[in-house]
Amino acid sequence: MARPVLEVRGLSKHFGGLEAVKDLSFDVDEGQIVGLIGPNGAGKTTVFAMLSGFLRPDAGEVGFRGCAITGLPPHRVNALGLARTFQIVRPFLHLSVLRNVTVGALGRQPRPREAERQATAILEEVGLATKREQPAGSLTLAERKRLELARALATQPVLLLLDEVMAGLGAAETERIVELVRRINRRGIAILLIEHVMRAVMSLSERLVVLNYGERIAEGRPEAVAGDPRVIEAYLGEGDAGAAPA
Repeated sequence: MARPVLEVRGLSKHFGGLEAVKDLSFDVDEGQIVGLIGPNGAGKTTVFAMLSGFLRPDAGEVGFRGCAITGLPPHRVNALGLARTFQIVRPFLHLSVLRNVTVGALGRQPRPREAERQATAILEEVGLATKREQPAGSLTLAERKRLELARALATQPVLLLLDEVMAGLGAAETERIVELVRRINRRGIAILLIEHVMRAVMSLSERLVVLNYGERIAEGRPEAVAGDPRVIEAYLGEGDAGAAPA
């Protein structure tokens, strides 16, 4: 029986008078893919920031692999095996693609030559091997998204938080990312993903957690969540019927 790799209990965060996340609890099991979805402004990225150490929760606890990580700084969270990507990708533009990934690998592998070897293998996996010597600033948006994934993978995560890794991509490139995420997961890496491309998140996720105004309004298998009236209302109430997970 799979054990939780991530345990979130009563997580809350305020920004002045705005309650961005309210008493949120959920688990991610070892090797599982879980989707964290909801309308724009639902609090999803704030959750990621608290899980990865970029924001300190006002209340609640985060457990990772049996250890309390609430309030730990990002570098310590990452060292334990939790990595994240960012919605707005910001590689080191003037460094080569290989150097960008090698920087991530050096956090785990202090020998530069071995770190570079690992980075090269990761670039092969994400389909950027032929771009390895190019500056990261020369990459297309789709390529930068894959570079962002590669940099996170270089830290050897047990759990990977993916923040809209398919945003802004065309259908063909989205499908490539979906297949890449599946391959990463088959290596045993658990994944928690925020995504607005509903066809992708529904096909990838074993379970969905749905937020609206910072509160969990539904959780379960994708087919059950898609028919939940509260979920449909949350999406349609935003005036974006096309985004509803139908």
